[in-house]
Amino acid sequence: MAFSSTITQRGVIGNKRYAIGTYDCTAVTGGNINTGLERVDFMQLQPLGAAVQTDVPAINETLPLADGTAVTIVTVSGDAGIWFAIGR
Repeated sequence: MAFSSTITQRGVIGNKRYAIGTYDCTAVTGGNINTGLERVDFMQLQPLGAAVQTDVPAINETLPLADGTAVTIVTVSGDAGIWFAIGR
């Protein structure tokens, strides 16, 4: 009955840091992803599932986001997926 996200990998590409993780949206329509980055310059969301999704998740922020600890996404209830963020 909540939104959750997890960081599964972190690293460095050139002079940028990145974080990869998963999200799960149960009985709500979005939430915050904590990327662990100080600033988010780019973020990609990819829903997972066995069928085509009619409503894709959206990032409800203006990038670059100076406080990357709380990137708000909007999605449908029951959605789960992976995310990728690049920043500092």
